Amino acid sequence: MKNLMLAAVAAMAMGAAAAAHADTTLYYGGDLDPGNAAVNGLANENDGIVNGAATYDNFTISSGTWNITGLFTNDLEALNITSASWEIRSGVSEGNGGTLIASGTSLSPNVTSTGRSAFGFSEFNVEVPVSVTLGAGEYWLSVVPNSPDANRSYESNSFGLNAIGVHTNDQDYWNSAFFGVNFTNANNEGSFPAFSSGVIGTAGAVPEPASWAMMLLGLGGLGASLRMRRRTALATA
Repeated sequence: MKNLMLAAVAAMAMGAAAAAHADTTLYYGGDLDPGNAAVNGLANENDGIVNGAATYDNFTISSGTWNITGLFTNDLEALNITSASWEIRSGVSEGNGGTLIASGTSLSPNVTSTGRSAFGFSEFNVEVPVSVTLGAGEYWLSVVPNSPDANRSYESNSFGLNAIGVHTNDQDYWNSAFFGVNFTNANNEGSFPAFSSGVIGTAGAVPEPASWAMMLLGLGGLGASLRMRRRTALATA
């Protein structure tokens, strides 16, 4: 009986730990809203027409650490995407790219339709796998689709529809030597309070209160069982 209860408590602890480590969307700038009069997109591409343009969406980690396993952007595009380049930066401001924290290129990005569209383009979610741990602070992310096609890609703007996490409006940036801009505020090109970008991963591997309650209940049951066995042993001695 003791071994069975120990196994049950261990299983609950493992379940709580697994739940705490499950990847989730930690930050999302929000959906494209085709019904908004200010719906827009900004060049985010490296293709047969535009040789490099990148959007940078800001997000804030209020406390603790984030173990980031994926980044994504939602882009209005018509490309055969063959790879995607990504960056995470800090300290970005007008005319200043700040500090490059991490970067890379995924040769197999996950590209899926969002079901939304605007300006004759369908929107696609472009997600790249990453492995980055960040502490509290403000950061900017970029995911740029790469393609040999002579077509275009624009990251969707967002006004916070279905947004997740902490974002500072009107502090997103655009960088492109092709268009002659150096980390200019995206609002200089239109209405871009946020981009439709996101961060996937885990934050603070601490079990939820309900999980702690289950484990404490199991431990309490184990203690009661042991006390009962001791009383039984004394009574029959």
